[in-house]
Amino acid sequence: MTDAVCGAHAEESTRVLGFDCADVSAVASLRFPWDLTNWTMPLLEVLVIGGAVFALVHAVRRYRNGDPVNLALWCASLVYLFVIEPPLYFPEWFGLDEVYGFIFAHNRFTVQFMADRLPLYIVAFYPMISQLAYELVRSLGIFRRRGALAGSVAVALACQVFYEIFDHVGPQLKWWTWNDDNHIVNHPAMASVPLTSMLLFASVSMGAMTYLVVRLTGRAAADGGPRHGWSLVRRVLLAGVLTPVAMVIANIPSSLFGGETPDVTAQAWILGIELALIWLAGGWIVVSHVRAPDCGPGEPPSAFARYYPVIYVGAMAVFWAAALPQYLGAQDGITRDGTPTGSGLYTLVCFLGAGLFLAALHRTTQRTRRTDPAGV
Repeated sequence: MTDAVCGAHAEESTRVLGFDCADVSAVASLRFPWDLTNWTMPLLEVLVIGGAVFALVHAVRRYRNGDPVNLALWCASLVYLFVIEPPLYFPEWFGLDEVYGFIFAHNRFTVQFMADRLPLYIVAFYPMISQLAYELVRSLGIFRRRGALAGSVAVALACQVFYEIFDHVGPQLKWWTWNDDNHIVNHPAMASVPLTSMLLFASVSMGAMTYLVVRLTGRAAADGGPRHGWSLVRRVLLAGVLTPVAMVIANIPSSLFGGETPDVTAQAWILGIELALIWLAGGWIVVSHVRAPDCGPGEPPSAFARYYPVIYVGAMAVFWAAALPQYLGAQDGITRDGTPTGSGLYTLVCFLGAGLFLAALHRTTQRTRRTDPAGV
């Protein structure tokens, strides 16, 4: 490996995780699950990869029944992944090291790619989380009743609550580590998690991608347009490639206070306000829809929507329970093992938000059963 790939910041970050970034396989590597750093890591892989496969099976089933959106969103998530991730892992390869710097390093998981920078479970995480959020919102009937824009804002909120219960525990359990010396991207932060990650990756990207996919593929299919073939492939590619553009636009207000001497306080306020707007707008859309007397029944919920979000939240609760003793004993946000903690308060809010989504789905499902018992 070159010095550019394993520079000083990368070497320090991987040393914290327990390995040497110079001792990696350039293309791919494979390890036994019991050789990983802690017991949560192979379980996380099973949870996420299994969820992505479950989502794919469901997406293919809907595609065969005439709805291409789920499958298009699943595939667009991977397009987005391969557009956005390589520059973040290897900014020096793209001439972006002065723009982004070294941002983070993943720990070693069972299957790893790109000089051990990209775990297989991260590849699976994108289609898993996009499908989880989309299926919840679709099953509530928001896309059908409120349209693509309102549905996509609700998806942005759903991704926020389900993503951040993962994002705030990962560094403590050594799933990855942020480069705290990177003041270009990783600050300001909420506890150990950069606000740009919370806003742009956890909400803006998924909301924008969902909107693009629904408009480009769902609307075309509804109007009698292509549900398959190269035309659909082009639309999927376009949605995945355009998603980072939405992230750049959302980051413009904060970037105005960046530069060589960034105003971190101003950036924190701006990113915090943008994040609050997602909570307010998404929350209003979901609550007003569920409480509306004329909202009608939801979509018949799929097996994926009924079971996987509950499994995901339950598994994350187990991971947080495992992290809690060290979290409570941390000093200045650092555990006895030397790992940074996330925000327990924000995570609790996200757990509550996830619970409300699941409760809304249950209520809508009951209403759908009363209206059309054979359709559920």
